[in-house]
Amino acid sequence: MEQDIASSIRIERAAAAWLARRDAAGWAAHDQAELDDWLAASTAHKVAWLRLQAAWRESGRLKALGAGLPAGQIPAPGRWTPPSQQGQPAHPPLRMAKPQPVHGAPSGAARHAALDPAALVFAPRRREPEPRLHSRVAAAATVVAIGASLALGWHLHSPAVQPVAYGTAVGTLETASLADGSEAILSSDSRIVVALSRRQRHIELQRGEAFFHAAKDPARPFVVAAAGHQAVAVGTRFSVRRDPDGMRVVVTEGLVRLESEPAADGRRQPTTLLPAGSVALANAHGVVVQSGSIDQARQALSWRDGFLAFHDTSLATAAAEFNRYNARKIVIADPSVAALRVGGSFRWSNAEAFVRLLEQGFPVRAEYGEAAIVLHDR
Repeated sequence: MEQDIASSIRIERAAAAWLARRDAAGWAAHDQAELDDWLAASTAHKVAWLRLQAAWRESGRLKALGAGLPAGQIPAPGRWTPPSQQGQPAHPPLRMAKPQPVHGAPSGAARHAALDPAALVFAPRRREPEPRLHSRVAAAATVVAIGASLALGWHLHSPAVQPVAYGTAVGTLETASLADGSEAILSSDSRIVVALSRRQRHIELQRGEAFFHAAKDPARPFVVAAAGHQAVAVGTRFSVRRDPDGMRVVVTEGLVRLESEPAADGRRQPTTLLPAGSVALANAHGVVVQSGSIDQARQALSWRDGFLAFHDTSLATAAAEFNRYNARKIVIADPSVAALRVGGSFRWSNAEAFVRLLEQGFPVRAEYGEAAIVLHDR
């Protein structure tokens, strides 16, 4: 990850140098040829150049919007904000999740008008610390000695408590503080059902993705089940994502044990141990583990900070990621467009800004509708 950050910084500085050189006097045909060669050398070069160009143009617009004001005077609120975006944050805020009722067995279950300049600047490259667990102070209860024997019997034989469900809508993130002191950050359009007993802390991920900070409790394993597999931990930080064909586990701290449910013939897949830095994909055919640095694992979870990070990713995959966070979908009409490779960090709340960049730098034509943005070959 540190190497990736250093590489990104070098590319951004090189793009800035090219931009300054182009806008200076004496730009010639051989200079343009050198720039074209640099852009063709890497998708990352091209994306960095396009984003810098967009930011450069926006800086010119800001100067124009501020024209006529006395020196040092700040424009009135809304002067620099398109009417359709006034009052809207850069991306939906992280909110505290409210428990949802569970009846019986738990069941699975606007368009941005103008281009957001903030979405076109470089995403923060610094390493963010892991979310800190917000302490909650429980009220203390004093129990009289008369019921001591009854309390002991309940402790030894009580079943799981009533399950509690937490969920998010498309385009929102929420934090759920669990009764055992653990914390779950739910991604867009996600739902978990939590059942805590004295033997086990069981979480069923019914859809979407969630990042967990499991409180340490060796006597009660922290189990997250999804798509025929379960991730088991004692006290660690990791995410679980449910996909149509399986699940993904990303570990940023501690150790997670990945297990499978018995198949039709009663056999199980081998158990896999995932140390920090691991990214595992599990389905009915087996488990594939990618071992990397902790920072690389954290980058795979940049959705918590409002971003999606791509590295030489197919446009089909990138569009599917944006669609997880937006009601207005990106639809790819041509196979040649789906196969294009993209890279960079983008705000997941502004799919239109992403598409605008595609139109500037790739053979892509976009058709903007209320419910979808359709991408065609150009």
